[in-house]
Amino acid sequence: MEIAIGLLAIAATVLGGSWLADRFDLPPPLVLIVIGILGSYLPFVPEVALSPEVVLLGILPPLLYAAAIQTSLVDFRNNRGVILSLSVGLVLFTALGVALFLQWVLGLEFGVAFAIGAVVAPPDAVAATAVGRRIGLPRRLVSILEGESLVNDATALVSLRTALAAAGLASGVSSGGVSFGGVVLDFAWASVGGIAIGVVVALVVSVLRRHFSTEPAFDTVLSFMVPFAAYVPAEELHASGVIAVVTAGLVLGHKSPRTQTGASRLSERINWTSIQFLLENAVFLLIGLQVFYVIADVRTSSLSAGQITLAAVGTLVAVLVLRPLWIVPFRFLSTRVFRIEAHAPWTHTVVLSWAGMRGVVTLAAALLLPPETPHQKVLVLIAVVVTIGTLLIQGTTLPALARWLDVRGPDPREDALQAATVLQAATRSGLDELDRMEGVDDATRETLRSRSEDRLNQMWERLGPRSGNDDETPSVRYRRARMQMLQAERDEVLRLRDEGRADHVVLRVVLSTLDLEETMLDRIDDQESRLAESEMLPVDTIEAPCEHLQDTDSCVEPRTPEGCEECLRDGTTWVHLRLCLQCGHVGCCDSSEMKHATAHFHETQHPVMRSIEPGEAWRWCFVDEVVG
Repeated sequence: MEIAIGLLAIAATVLGGSWLADRFDLPPPLVLIVIGILGSYLPFVPEVALSPEVVLLGILPPLLYAAAIQTSLVDFRNNRGVILSLSVGLVLFTALGVALFLQWVLGLEFGVAFAIGAVVAPPDAVAATAVGRRIGLPRRLVSILEGESLVNDATALVSLRTALAAAGLASGVSSGGVSFGGVVLDFAWASVGGIAIGVVVALVVSVLRRHFSTEPAFDTVLSFMVPFAAYVPAEELHASGVIAVVTAGLVLGHKSPRTQTGASRLSERINWTSIQFLLENAVFLLIGLQVFYVIADVRTSSLSAGQITLAAVGTLVAVLVLRPLWIVPFRFLSTRVFRIEAHAPWTHTVVLSWAGMRGVVTLAAALLLPPETPHQKVLVLIAVVVTIGTLLIQGTTLPALARWLDVRGPDPREDALQAATVLQAATRSGLDELDRMEGVDDATRETLRSRSEDRLNQMWERLGPRSGNDDETPSVRYRRARMQMLQAERDEVLRLRDEGRADHVVLRVVLSTLDLEETMLDRIDDQESRLAESEMLPVDTIEAPCEHLQDTDSCVEPRTPEGCEECLRDGTTWVHLRLCLQCGHVGCCDSSEMKHATAHFHETQHPVMRSIEPGEAWRWCFVDEVVG
């Protein structure tokens, strides 16, 4: 009963803390850590022991897997140089720097000092990306942070294991049994073995999904098994369980559109989002709850308060300073000297060097230190101070630093433009397939074509502010009216349920259909609310510009800058305005009632138009159907 009450209290506190963070626009990890620290000093809050086994086996694998299946394998591969530099080079560099500092301050032997250095070296997979996405960092930075924090735990844990063996603290290993060659082989096997096991698990799961996964529930349960199916065998074979889980997650996330049904992907996404939310926030709460007891344990140490304070604060300062000392020279060498990485703004480098928040792995790794480790309680305190210190210092200042340096994420309307071009290409392929189909009557063919065009027009309507005489685009009017209809339909279904006039299984199917449609409409409304706050739109394209785009001048004087030429003449309404780059004709888009821009192309064969909505600079070729 006590365990059940404790779990219920943790879940309730996580929900309350997350609500407070959202209400006051604060990062949830920071709020929950503060709540945990305060709670650890309250007499009625029991001690919550955070054992390394619970963290490394029960919490870390699902958290890593949940992050990995959402991480782009393509982005990971494109940024592999920077990610490997941070997840391997920076971890070892930080561990070495901290080791030298603690060896000087506490007089530790190098193996023990390097062990605690490995403990505090890896940034957290949850904290950095949570803060990064919340403040809207550029996607490449978020991808690098995700990749770094997914892999660096493996480097840190292997380094910790090696350092303890070198210090004679690992069971069954003497300090004389560790050699440089053995360390290299150990690290190589941890990496290669972890990757191999992760790939094998991913392939087995893909085969099972392809042949047996017909129900979303089956697929979701199979997904829950993956992180443990990868982690446990890897650790048993002395490979890296972290790398195995991350590899399996990256591969399965990349292959899921081909191996899972849409219903299975939706179910998996919803369930993993809930698990990730609960676990990652509970972790920060638990970190805070350890503070009182860790400080109480340190009071029995033979070290003076001054030594302990200097060691803890000095280590915190060291990890804050060592990260930019590694990242800035690496950026210079990789971009200017060896030219192996694409040139990135220096402001991105500054933000990346300050996004080094530590988290649960640091605390779990500290708890792995054997009791006979010299000053073990003090070393655990150092890990706690570094974890909380980086979260509070870097977590609270990173948003201000990003704003000050004007480092922003992608413009929502840039995303909308790219989404429209992707959907344009997909719709074109679908319509080509429709033209090749046999046995489809004209009415069905016309219905399918109309629905495809309506869906595409809805995507294009998201671009540009409203410029006509009405306050709503056709898609907005449709969603508003359809939401009212859905509510009326649901009310009628519930009336039939309450009167007992239909079977509950049938009613559940009908309600699920209505709920799914409402969810899709709500998602679109949420995306458009973010678009409304956007001010700029860079030009973007997913295909190379065609010859018409390359040969057409983008600066043409509009003949009727006040609006669509034909709409002004006939009294009709436009949605968005397009400019012919050959004659200056201003026409309305395909979401408008009369589609005068397209009609102008069919009449004159002028190939290229551009948007003349405020803040937009993209062009469209009618001939090749390419954006540029």
